[in-house]
Amino acid sequence: MEILRTENLCKVYGSGENQVIALDNVSFGVNRGEFLTIIGPSGSGKSTLLHILGGVDKPTSGKVYMDGSDVYARGDRELAVFRRRHVGLIYQFYNLIPVLNVTENITLPVLMDGRQVNKERLEELISILGLKGRENHLPSELSGGQQQRVSIGRALMNAPAVVLADEPTGNLDSKTSREIVELLKLSNKKYNQTLVVITHDESIALQSDRIISIEDGRIKSDEVIRR
Repeated sequence: MEILRTENLCKVYGSGENQVIALDNVSFGVNRGEFLTIIGPSGSGKSTLLHILGGVDKPTSGKVYMDGSDVYARGDRELAVFRRRHVGLIYQFYNLIPVLNVTENITLPVLMDGRQVNKERLEELISILGLKGRENHLPSELSGGQQQRVSIGRALMNAPAVVLADEPTGNLDSKTSREIVELLKLSNKKYNQTLVVITHDESIALQSDRIISIEDGRIKSDEVIRR
C-alpha cells in the first residue's frame, strides 16, 4: 500500500540566466514499510527532493501526497505540525541543540507539539540506540556516532510514518556507519516505518528494498532490489 507519492515534482531556483532546475518532473511512489535509497552525484537534486518530501522546502510545481493527502495544500502552521507528527528527519551533521542533553534533544519534537512524552517509548529508544547512561550528556560530550544516534532517536520519538535521512553516515567512520545503518534497518522492521535514505555509499544502497538513481534533477533509474 502506497504511503508517499510525488507527481511531476519540479523545483527551480533563480530566474533568467541564473535559473537552476534542481528537480525536473520527478514522479514516483513509496509503499508503506519500504526501505528506499536515493543515489546520484552531488548536485543531482537528491537533498532538494528529500526536503520537499519532508515539508521543509516547497516545490515550484507538482504534488507530494502522504497517505493520500496533499502535503502542500496546508498552510505554514499546518505544515509545521505535519513535519513534527508525520515525518522524522535525520541529517548528516546531526542538527542537535547544543544546550540540551540527550533526553531533551530526543523529546524536543514531542514537547514542541505540546504533547506528553511517552516514557516507555523514550526508554525503549534510548536502549535500542545504545545511549543508556548518556541521557544527561550534552552533544559536545558525545562522539559523532552517539550524536547521530541521538538525531535518530529524535526522528523516531514521534513514531512518524516516514523517516527521511540525508547522508546519515556521511560524517562517520565505516564501523559507526554500519551500526547506524543497522539501527535504521531495525526501526524500519520493528516499527514498520517507511525509510527513505539519500546516500553516496553503494553498500548502503544495496541493503535497501529499492534504489532510485537521480541525475540532473531527473530519475535515471528505479530498481527493485528485494521484495
